Amino acid sequence: MSTLPDRPNTALVVIDVQEGVVSGSYERDQVVKNISALVGKARADGVPVVWVQHSSDDLVKGSDAWKFVPELDPQESEPLVHKTFADSFEETDFEEVLARAGIGRLFVTGAQTDECIRSTIHGAFVRGYDVTLVGDAHTTEDLTEYGAPPPDKVIAHTNLYWRYHRAPGRTAAVQDTADVDFNG
Repeated sequence: MSTLPDRPNTALVVIDVQEGVVSGSYERDQVVKNISALVGKARADGVPVVWVQHSSDDLVKGSDAWKFVPELDPQESEPLVHKTFADSFEETDFEEVLARAGIGRLFVTGAQTDECIRSTIHGAFVRGYDVTLVGDAHTTEDLTEYGAPPPDKVIAHTNLYWRYHRAPGRTAAVQDTADVDFNG
């Protein structure tokens, strides 16, 4: 139902599940396990998996911190989007990757909830995509020392407001890993 014509396909998007991003994140192991399960399910269902990888002064390309966590195994045949901004669409080929595959519906996972996840789900939604946030497959680090709520509250709040987010001609939703149906 997205507002994008001729884009009936679905993709799983895995954002920034890199060593230097998730090493100290809230419930890191369970979130990575959930993402791994979703990757396996997407591949089994013939649904494209799109990997997004951030680079910055702290995540230098090729460094150990920049690499995806070892529990995940991006395939060479799967698209990889390199980004330097929070929103995966900003100055990347993400839109072109999705357009070439006729993708209008996204299931979003990864890190960090309060930065790259939020920026990307909003970026996708305003561009006309249907966006499902997988509620138990995104995480963030503890930023309470900077005035942020604890990570579990950041995640819960993001899931809450995204569940009720609305706009004409597209849908926002939140589903847990066990409930994800890429073909539904």
